[in-house]
Amino acid sequence: MLKGKTALVTGSTSGIGKAIATRLAAEGANVMLNGFGDAKEIEALRSGLERDHKVKVAFSGADLTKVEAITQMMDEAKAAFGGVDILVNNAGVQHVAPIDEFPVAKWDLIIALNLTSAFHTTRLALPFMKSRKWGRILNMGSAHAKVASPYKSAYVSAKHGLAGFTKTAALEGAEHGVRVNLICPGYVHTPLVDGQIDDTAKARGMSRDEVVKNVILAAQPTKEFVTVEQIAGLAVFLCSPSADSINGTELSIDGGWTAQ
Repeated sequence: MLKGKTALVTGSTSGIGKAIATRLAAEGANVMLNGFGDAKEIEALRSGLERDHKVKVAFSGADLTKVEAITQMMDEAKAAFGGVDILVNNAGVQHVAPIDEFPVAKWDLIIALNLTSAFHTTRLALPFMKSRKWGRILNMGSAHAKVASPYKSAYVSAKHGLAGFTKTAALEGAEHGVRVNLICPGYVHTPLVDGQIDDTAKARGMSRDEVVKNVILAAQPTKEFVTVEQIAGLAVFLCSPSADSINGTELSIDGGWTAQ
C-alpha cells in the first residue's frame, strides 16, 4: 500500500514508535528510524526491517530537543530518500510531580520533546509533502490531550498543545493533499509508562501493583493496556486511501477512558 513512500518515525527504537515503523515497513514504506538506545540493538532493528520487508531503512540519533539536530535529521532523510511522505511525531518523555515541586528543567524538556519538536519536524516536512500533493502527519497524543491527571502538568500541557497544533496543521495542509491527525492512546505498557508507574508510586506512596490496578487501569473501562500493535494498526489505516477524509481529528484508542 505504501510502496514508494518514505516514513520518518521519531522515537522509533522502542515501544509505540518501533511498532509503527515496523508496520509501515511491512506496508512497503522506506523508513527513517530515530531514537536512543544500544547501538547494536538499533542496527539489528534497522537491518532486520530492511531484510524482512525489502525496504530501505536509515537511522538518525538526533536529539529532538535541539533544533539543529532536527534540521540535520530532516536533511539526512532528504538526502537518503528525497523527502518525507509520512511523518510520525512519536518521541516523548514524562515526569510526575506536583506543580509546586516540578523541576523546571523537566518542564522544559517535556515541552521541547513532546511539543516543540513536532513543530520543527512538521515545518521542515511540509514543503516536500505539498510538492507531491500528498502527505500524512501523525502526531502521538494521549488521552491526556483531552483530559488531565494530577502530577502531570508538563505532559498534559504538551499534549493539549499538540492537539491544537494538529488542528492548525490540518487546516493549512488540507488543500495540498496533506492530512494531519492526532492519535490519542490510553495507557500502553511501554518503557515510558513503566517509568510512570514507578514515579506515581513514589509520588503517591503506593506499591507498583496498587498503581497499575487503582491508578493506571482504573482509568480504562476495559481494564486492559492498549497494545503497541493496535496503535500501529491505526497509524497504517490513517495512511490508507480509506482515511483520505480524516483530517484534524483526535482519534482515541484508550479502552473508553475519555468516554467517561
